[in-house]
Amino acid sequence: MRYRIVAVGKIGKPFLRDAIAEYTKRLRPYGGIECTEVPEEKSAARPSAATRSAQLAAEGEALLRQLRPQDYVILLDLHGDTCTSEEFAAELADLALAGHSTVTFVIGGAFGVGENLRRRAQRRLSLGPWTYTHQMVRYLLTEQLYRAEKIRRNEPYHW
Repeated sequence: MRYRIVAVGKIGKPFLRDAIAEYTKRLRPYGGIECTEVPEEKSAARPSAATRSAQLAAEGEALLRQLRPQDYVILLDLHGDTCTSEEFAAELADLALAGHSTVTFVIGGAFGVGENLRRRAQRRLSLGPWTYTHQMVRYLLTEQLYRAEKIRRNEPYHW
């Protein structure tokens, strides 16, 4: 299966870029992963509610423009469902059996995502009740995708 990540912003920290690159490399034999980044809207240190709302709308529209009509979209959302790594692997296997050769994951910006993205997604997934930076979410997602591929094939994860 191929994976796409559509995300707000670039990865600024070298340690996160390196970790994401490592899991991207590890995913190549399993179908691969590609990432599309949309610009992060700039805002003041303490933006008003109206500024945050405008930022959410602008980033949401930029993310939506990257989605194709045929994409099966899983939105990473604090208010989404949680699952274990094994359940995630099983869900991806079910999607492959249902004919989805590519799954697209969407990661919003610092203020999350708007309702327009929630409506577009077929699935909303949370990494748990803790809050992570959107850059860390991209790393955690790539690691979990690699882990899911290992689980699906009954291959050992730890060497």
